[in-house]
Amino acid sequence: MSSSLLDNLTVDPASDRPPFEQVRLRIIELIADGTLLTGERLPTVRALAAHLDLAPNTVAKTYRELEAAGVIETRGRSGSFIRAGRHDAHDAGFAAATTYVETARDLGLDDKTIVALVERALRAT
Repeated sequence: MSSSLLDNLTVDPASDRPPFEQVRLRIIELIADGTLLTGERLPTVRALAAHLDLAPNTVAKTYRELEAAGVIETRGRSGSFIRAGRHDAHDAGFAAATTYVETARDLGLDDKTIVALVERALRAT
């Protein structure tokens, strides 16, 4: 789940914009500035609603509109993910790191070992 989103998202109750629109626009801004990367998993509707103290239907509406616009994609029970991004080195690096983590986990390595191997590789290059 994207802690980047949770750390960078608030709703202003005094705003003229409805909450779902504030959330939608902020997610787009976070993609544009590279805070959220292509392939990054978003919080569940319920988790984001609880974090923002909003009704789940409000967040669900945001996600539906973002999905209709091609900004995010929902992969069933796997969750919702950033689809449209800047497609720059950060996105490519995140994709490579995600592939590495999946492969390492398939090999039976735990997260602590995976991080240690990345740090070792950084020192070796």
